[in-house]
Amino acid sequence: MSYVLASMTGWILGGVAVLLVLWFIGLYNGLVRLKQICNEAWAQIDVQLKRRHDLIPNLVETAKGYMKHERETLEAVIQARNAAVAAREDPGKGPAAMAAAENALTGFVRQFFALSENYPDLKANQNMLKIQEELASTENRISFARQHYNDSVRRYNTKLEQVPTNIVKNFGDFPAREYFELEDPAQREAPKVQF
Repeated sequence: MSYVLASMTGWILGGVAVLLVLWFIGLYNGLVRLKQICNEAWAQIDVQLKRRHDLIPNLVETAKGYMKHERETLEAVIQARNAAVAAREDPGKGPAAMAAAENALTGFVRQFFALSENYPDLKANQNMLKIQEELASTENRISFARQHYNDSVRRYNTKLEQVPTNIVKNFGDFPAREYFELEDPAQREAPKVQF
């Protein structure tokens, strides 16, 4: 009888151990999934920012012939664009540095569009209108990508702090993520690109 009891106890303990291992694996894989969702969301921001950065030189080049007296503004836009590209291409800087560079770029793009109001021929230029439309579309895409990323980061960071995943996270590489935030409330709006 004691042999049967010991055998049943062994099977029960073995079954509990297997369930605990499967539960641990499920929690770990859940963290991996959320981490990859954050990575994908970040990649979408990166794609849209690259598109934005590629449009800016075309915008400036189109405007150069019309805005000869605004060379400083045009150069400032290009410098801000180059700084934003550099921040985007340096993965060690993270979302905060990228957001700061993008904030500066947005400010210069706003200034550019404000000055371009003084040039009626530029406002009527078909290339300029097309670039403006693409830039406005890109700004909307950046906004949606940023929202998706921040939502993903919120879910991931929340999971990292919840019991029992706050213990499981120590068995892998699961650092908390930064939000991609804009600091200036005025910059939370997409630049107005309509003429």
